[in-house]
Amino acid sequence: MSEQNEKNVEKKEAAAPEAADQAQEAVQPQEEQAESPNPLLEELETLKKNLSDQEDKYLRLAAEYDNYRRRSQKEKESAWADSKAETAAAFLPVYDNLERALKQETADEAFKKGVEMTMTQLKEILAKLGIEEIPALGETFDPNLHNAVMHVEDESAGENTIVDVFQAGFKSGDKVIRFAMVKVAN
Repeated sequence: MSEQNEKNVEKKEAAAPEAADQAQEAVQPQEEQAESPNPLLEELETLKKNLSDQEDKYLRLAAEYDNYRRRSQKEKESAWADSKAETAAAFLPVYDNLERALKQETADEAFKKGVEMTMTQLKEILAKLGIEEIPALGETFDPNLHNAVMHVEDESAGENTIVDVFQAGFKSGDKVIRFAMVKVAN
């Protein structure tokens, strides 16, 4: 029996490492499962991240479009203001000529009345476009609005006072279309 016991012990010792290996292999998948999360959880996390990225892209695109819309609106307004100013500037020589014609003495009252009506109509059109004459006569000289072409010493007038207007100036809002050409005292 002792021989047989020895053989059994040897078989058990030889089988023990195999059994230990099998037991360890059986434990390892359980450990791997515990360490690696469920594939559905991984997919959920991936989808959450993708959704977050898409929301971020959407918000950025919306902000970019809003900026584009504002910029386009400003460009349109600027283009409108510039074209309005250029158009008005083209009509200013007509305004000047009508103003000179009104200053001339004439015996023909119908002619004078016609020129006055034409000048009134031109002023109304300029007013509708938001173009106004820059006040000058008797005002204090402002280099942002007036162009001084002459200087005169006059004790009756105050310092930097405009005493004569050679050519009317016009502006549209804050934009000067044409500076008023003036004579300044003192």
